Amino acid sequence: MQDIIRQLEEKRERARQGGGKRRIDAQHAKGKLTARERIDMLLDPGSFEEWDMFVEHRCNDFGMDKQTIPSDGVVTGFGTVNGRLIFVFSQDFTVFGGSLSEAHAEKICKLMDQAMKVGAPVIGINDSGGARIQEGVASLAGYAEVFQRNIMASGVVPQISVIMGPCAGGAVYSPAITDFIFMVRDTSYMFVTGPDVVKTVTHEEVTHEELGGAGTHTSTSGVADKAFDNDAETLLSLRRFIDFLPASNREQPPLRPTPDPGDRVEISLDTLVPDDPTRPYDIKELITKVVDEGEFFELQPDYAANIIVGFGRMEGATVGIVANQPMVLAGCLDIASSIKAARFVRFCDCFNIPIVTFVDVPGFLPGTAQEYGGIIKHGAKLLFAYGEATVPKVTVITRKAYGGAYDVMSSKHLRGDVNFAWPSAEIAVMGPKGAVEIIFREDIGDKEKIAERTEEYRTRFANPFIAGHRGFIDDVIMPHNTRVRICKSLRMLRGKKLENPWKKHGNIPL
Repeated sequence: MQDIIRQLEEKRERARQGGGKRRIDAQHAKGKLTARERIDMLLDPGSFEEWDMFVEHRCNDFGMDKQTIPSDGVVTGFGTVNGRLIFVFSQDFTVFGGSLSEAHAEKICKLMDQAMKVGAPVIGINDSGGARIQEGVASLAGYAEVFQRNIMASGVVPQISVIMGPCAGGAVYSPAITDFIFMVRDTSYMFVTGPDVVKTVTHEEVTHEELGGAGTHTSTSGVADKAFDNDAETLLSLRRFIDFLPASNREQPPLRPTPDPGDRVEISLDTLVPDDPTRPYDIKELITKVVDEGEFFELQPDYAANIIVGFGRMEGATVGIVANQPMVLAGCLDIASSIKAARFVRFCDCFNIPIVTFVDVPGFLPGTAQEYGGIIKHGAKLLFAYGEATVPKVTVITRKAYGGAYDVMSSKHLRGDVNFAWPSAEIAVMGPKGAVEIIFREDIGDKEKIAERTEEYRTRFANPFIAGHRGFIDDVIMPHNTRVRICKSLRMLRGKKLENPWKKHGNIPL
């Protein structure tokens, strides 16, 4: 028996060593942690239960039968983050460059199947050179099996991808299907085809970082949600992030005790909106002053910054926040911001997270670039997402809510539960000046008369009371009471039940 125990420990130690000391040192030299070090930093100490440590590949071609390393390039198992169950896989770049084999894929699929059965989030740490070429189509089949699990798990359990090294070719589609993607600056990249292929086909010369680095995907493509400076910062931020999410679609968002009272008044909000309707202000100030303890986890902060999305808490419970940002493009909705917000709203609806929307939107961004790019269809995505959502929805109009953009931003007409407006709100078909120049086209040459008509229009229509008269706004509230009124509304909505008509699924305008 002692001999068997000794052999078992030797096998375990060999698996823990991955590709060996030389490759581990090479990983550290790049500023990267190993697969197991990453899991240890992510999960609560001592909580990790590893599965399939002794799995090896089954390939006999190209001399692979003489190269077998336990775990086969991916570490899988479960543990806890702040006491909550999490399933995790971490690709090991020290073993065959983290390449995906048939056995490697089977380990990931087994983990995801179990996560769906018990209802717990899946975190995938990607650091891989791609498909294992020696296995040919078997490795491609492995990718497809993983993709299918990603699809089945979508909307069932939260899925988070952390790119901590290369992720190229077909491998990128698994993270793309998951709910959130985090990257590490300078050491991670994602692309369908690498710089060499790009140069051959299109004659463009581009570096790995320019083509698919963290900066590219968090600011230009919008593929990734956030980037961090190193492995440690990424994993510690992920621990904070996962605390906002429920374990599955069968559960409510987690509750965290807070010393921040729901009846807290914030007097400074009374002066947030400038008297001049053309002057911008930072909507993030409103968000941080309204949520519990000022804690707001913003997603995609560097992409489509004219709309802000992220998670906060109200009276200890997670809420999703969507807000137009007057500091960027005057808060207009465009293609990128519509897609960004629509995906976030749909995630919140999948996982029972109430949505709080702050509105200051002068309309959709005009121009040929937007029209040729399909703003009609892309803008409809956000409209569809809000209209389909059955979770509690609370909306606060702080200033402008013009035209179709008023409708789209969680209006009462799209089943908004509670819709508030500040006294500074302007709810109208369009801005006063534009409206007057259409209605009184014959007076355009008379600046004095146009100014007079504009002020008359502003007084009569560009205020919250017309909408209030029709019940489209539930109340006009003082800005300093915003947190109080939102908290009361969310409390009232906790028992909300609303079901959409039976259907296989809707056909969102993709």
